[in-house]
Amino acid sequence: MDGTAATPRETHPAVSLRLTTLKNRPDFQRATRSPRVAMPGFILQMRKRTPNEAEGVRVGFTCSKKVGNAVARNRAKRRLREIARLALPDRGRDGMDYVLVGRQGATASIPFSQLQADLIKALDILHGKSK
Repeated sequence: MDGTAATPRETHPAVSLRLTTLKNRPDFQRATRSPRVAMPGFILQMRKRTPNEAEGVRVGFTCSKKVGNAVARNRAKRRLREIARLALPDRGRDGMDYVLVGRQGATASIPFSQLQADLIKALDILHGKSK
């Protein structure tokens, strides 16, 4: 087979799917004071960075001990990372920081399709507020 029968995919190249991750506590603290939307499975916080900060979309994930033990927190964060990976390359805005906060008893148990739909809805709400 020479590969001519292969169909092109309608996806992003693998490199663009990699989002910059927030790692420093001050970044999370600045996002805490920014606009937010509470959804059933998570809370989404969005902060517009100053012009002298880095470009691109940055995202952070956090789950407190209220979410559960380490296994439950890790599962919740894995689900949040995946919905962000799927939605933010297309719907995230350049120059913004997004923080997804896991919710007790919900982030790990809500159907994945509902989490995805809720993230898109939350982004639309926050982007409408930021205009």
